[in-house]
Amino acid sequence: MTWLIGVIVGLGCALAGYVIHGGHILVLWQPTEVLSIGGLGIGYMIASNSPRNLKATFAAMPRAFKTPKANKRKFLDLLCLMFEILQKVRRDGLMSLEADIEEPEASALFEKYPSIKEDHHLVEFICDYLRMMLAGALNNVQIEALMEQELEVHHEESHKPIEVIGNLADAFPAFGIVAAVMGVVHVMGSIGLPPAELGKMIGAALVGTFLGILLSYSITSPISKALAQNEEVDGKVYNCVKAILLASLNGFPPQGAVEFGRKVLFSDMRPSFKELDEETKNVKGK
Repeated sequence: MTWLIGVIVGLGCALAGYVIHGGHILVLWQPTEVLSIGGLGIGYMIASNSPRNLKATFAAMPRAFKTPKANKRKFLDLLCLMFEILQKVRRDGLMSLEADIEEPEASALFEKYPSIKEDHHLVEFICDYLRMMLAGALNNVQIEALMEQELEVHHEESHKPIEVIGNLADAFPAFGIVAAVMGVVHVMGSIGLPPAELGKMIGAALVGTFLGILLSYSITSPISKALAQNEEVDGKVYNCVKAILLASLNGFPPQGAVEFGRKVLFSDMRPSFKELDEETKNVKGK
């Protein structure tokens, strides 16, 4: 969401400087330039992306206007959930989790942590690897390799919209030049008009370059970067689960295993050792 504030501040200052120098805002509104550049941008997206990528991009766009789904409270809930799961395994064995992982939507364990339960991809990730541990068909090294492969696929899928929007940002300055050149060609074909009319036409053509650069560096590029940063935060939940489960498989007790998960989180969203200890004590007391 901060990218929108930045766009407003940057654009506002640029337009204020333009007006202070005696410019007229309405001159910058050139519908034909907008149509040309916008049409080129839409055509570029359609031509260079599969329907799957386009669908993913449009679905991801609203996330640029929101803060990341993951926050300190969600990470704390995740650590407590994983602690409770490992405690149950230690106390009652892996088989005690069968009902929870087969129907997590009806599990009292997941019900305690709504912020985790509503994240269906995360719940599926947790349950899938608990099933593998329950089946005992894979060793620790194989499970770790499989996790890394799945996280790599998740990274590729989640970054596809970022790549699409980033490519569009790179293309917009060129589209602005195309629109400007078309305007100059039109001016050359109207060279017999009075200088005042030609000046307006040249100004309109130059607006194309202005719009192309503006759409690139002030709008689409910040959107791409905002999505990338949000995804970087949201993706940490999977790394956290991975670290905890692998630590558990390597023989660490629940309290030690969740500490591995805590340490992979960004410092500003990482619960302190004391906070986690207090929360896990509450879990033990339930």
